[in-house]
Amino acid sequence: MSDDDQWRVQFDAAVTFANGGALQAQDFRLDAAGPQITAAAVGELFVRHLGLLMVDRVDISNMLMLREAHKGSRATAGAEHRRTRAIVDLSHVIRQGMVTYPGLPGPQIGDHLSREASRDHYEPGTEFSINSISMVANTGTYVDSPFHRFAGGADLAALPLSRLTDVDGVVVRTVGSSERAIERGVFLPYDVAGKAVLIHTGWDRNWGTERYGSGHPFLSADAAKWLAEQQPALVGIDSLNIDDTDDGTRPAHTALLDAGIPIVEHLRGLEQLPAYGFRFHAAPLAVEGMGTFPVRACALIGEEH
Repeated sequence: MSDDDQWRVQFDAAVTFANGGALQAQDFRLDAAGPQITAAAVGELFVRHLGLLMVDRVDISNMLMLREAHKGSRATAGAEHRRTRAIVDLSHVIRQGMVTYPGLPGPQIGDHLSREASRDHYEPGTEFSINSISMVANTGTYVDSPFHRFAGGADLAALPLSRLTDVDGVVVRTVGSSERAIERGVFLPYDVAGKAVLIHTGWDRNWGTERYGSGHPFLSADAAKWLAEQQPALVGIDSLNIDDTDDGTRPAHTALLDAGIPIVEHLRGLEQLPAYGFRFHAAPLAVEGMGTFPVRACALIGEEH
């Protein structure tokens, strides 16, 4: 856009505040998107540009449109200061009756108050839906806290958010391996300390099928012990379980959760992530006395500039 195509608006403003006081401005100028801008829009730009709080009313008068180059303002900075980060959803959708783990019941989703019934409580034309869900904690994509394995471990409410939100991530890929057990050597090339370590096995391609429930990749006891020593922020996997479900001692859960490292299971879409250069988020509800709960896991790729 050339300077000849840019507009600024000159105006007077009178602001009153909800907590008392007032502000006046004469011949104030701001960048405008075009000559058709309204007084109401100018008022919003003025409030945003000055960062005014507790505004009750803005009166704009004596507007004059000027064809001149933009000077920049807080209100219009979004055009030059945009986020270029992509958000990648890494969670399975929770649906009525779905199977996450063979033998565990699927969620039951319904209405506590239906839209139809709600009409008796509100004015005509106004309705709400208040839903209910009954499910085991191990449903969909979920996080395990130490309490899941150890009675004295941190429960969901005690998990540090620093381990679950805005964590620097690394993807360790084992797709195509002929071995189910993921051994320690796979992780040695990676800097995992303090990271969200996401193990990409590709097993999520079987989600929703009988195949998903057996023969899945898992973390070996030696690999889990090594990871626990390195202290990543968390460890996630796109498989049925981070352990071999035929091993009743559950060595991966035991080693990681004993070290205070949360586990995220049943991830999906890890092929969309680079090996490095993303931030990972997987925070559950803060529920006391529970060790596991579904999360909306996601990754942010790219930079903000």
